Amino acid sequence: MYNKDTMSNLTYRNLKSGTDVRGYAVASREHEVTLTSSAVYDITGAFLKWLSAKSGKTKLKIAVGHDVRISCPTILFSLKHSALNSGADVMCCGLCSTPSMFMLLKDGGYDLDASIMITASHLPYDRNGLKFFTPEGGLEGDDISEILSMAENRERIEGGKGTFTEISYLDRYCDGLVSLVRGACGSDTPLKGKRIIVDAGNGAGGFFTDKVLKPLGADTTGSQFLEPDGYFPNHIPNPEDKEAILSLKRAVLASGANLGIIFDTDVDRAGLVDSEGNELNRNRLIALTAATLDDKEASIVTDSVTSDGLAKFLKERGYRHIRFKRGYKHVIDEAVRRNKLGENCPLAMETSGHAAFRDNYFLDDGAYLVCRLLIAMAKQAKKGEKLISLISTLETPEEEDEIRLKFSAASVNFRTEGQRVIDEITHFARKDSHITVAPDNYEGVRLSFDEASGDGWALLRMSVHDPVMPLNFESRVKGGNVRMAKYFYSILRKYPFLDLTAIEKFIG
Repeated sequence: MYNKDTMSNLTYRNLKSGTDVRGYAVASREHEVTLTSSAVYDITGAFLKWLSAKSGKTKLKIAVGHDVRISCPTILFSLKHSALNSGADVMCCGLCSTPSMFMLLKDGGYDLDASIMITASHLPYDRNGLKFFTPEGGLEGDDISEILSMAENRERIEGGKGTFTEISYLDRYCDGLVSLVRGACGSDTPLKGKRIIVDAGNGAGGFFTDKVLKPLGADTTGSQFLEPDGYFPNHIPNPEDKEAILSLKRAVLASGANLGIIFDTDVDRAGLVDSEGNELNRNRLIALTAATLDDKEASIVTDSVTSDGLAKFLKERGYRHIRFKRGYKHVIDEAVRRNKLGENCPLAMETSGHAAFRDNYFLDDGAYLVCRLLIAMAKQAKKGEKLISLISTLETPEEEDEIRLKFSAASVNFRTEGQRVIDEITHFARKDSHITVAPDNYEGVRLSFDEASGDGWALLRMSVHDPVMPLNFESRVKGGNVRMAKYFYSILRKYPFLDLTAIEKFIG
């Protein structure tokens, strides 16, 4: 029997992760469950009360879907009963992608007030979470804080009894993607003669082969790990994970595929590998996506760690490159803000693979992104050219590295301490004739080093969520990143609250 009192001592606000709710959903020796049944029950109830106040409605109708994680059935059970006990009608979509749970709200046939996706994206199998949508888009961080505060006080709508129905929306969502590609290409089977494979990493993205690629005429022989498995036995579904990308590379080369596609667990991100095993992710993926746009003299918003080569590539094509804060929601919100002010800004994209188009509600949808690139691939094929030829002039660095500097356990205010480090490095760098401080940086400090000092750039910033300072480097020469790291180390070693083990190992 459900017991909602098993977690009365938890501070729910600790479950906030940016614009989502996330926690441990499976117990282990290392940690206890934090996203418990009672937490889900209380948070769902608080969300519905928050939604009622925002919408002015006393009778609500919501949809819920989930990814493949082993904890999803338990979380769904608690969410369902909380919503029904608040008088809300619940429409369950079963296994689906996060973007489809937003598109459901834009579909005129369902008249929904909100949707909830049970997912923790690319995180390990023992984590899970809740992602909330209204027809206006995903919730903001302040909204999540308010809802969690309400949940701690057990605020909810009491009385009434809602109804529960089950539907399958994924087919309808995929039909829209297929129609998009067919319409843009002027053909029912624009991918005929192409072998295109998918590595879903046993996440939710396996549907893309049968429901999108095959109807478009593609041969999907060689696709792998399509079966949903919440333990992720082969590799983590994550386009940024080196093991996952290597797995896709091997599959592409072994099958002779023209293109390989990899999704994260809930399909809001994607990465590609071409027929020769070249990775099309991070800066390459952003450049490739930008090259497919019809807009000219537009602004493109990216996160802060994009390369100088990408900036040059975009500038040469008449685009204005806006390097904004790390975090896909920051990037998307900045693009939305600029459009509201009248600026032509059709794309917001993070190096992690989150891509949001203005003509798709600025929704970060990995499947939609891939379909846009499949359209470009089909058009390139008609000209006898490959997809990668669109970015043939993109300059790529000789070296690319990231070091994550952790704060010591004794650090009591890591954000204040981190800002102090950033301010002082900025001060020192302005006095060094070999270094230039980027004037258009929105977070941390970004430094450009001349040929004598590293021939590249470095960015030191605060992590979006964790007590960590990521330090990213790119250099045009071998050994350049080590030279730049030594410069940072000469300053960072004066701060006792930083654990410098990672950078010391890097510079040897």
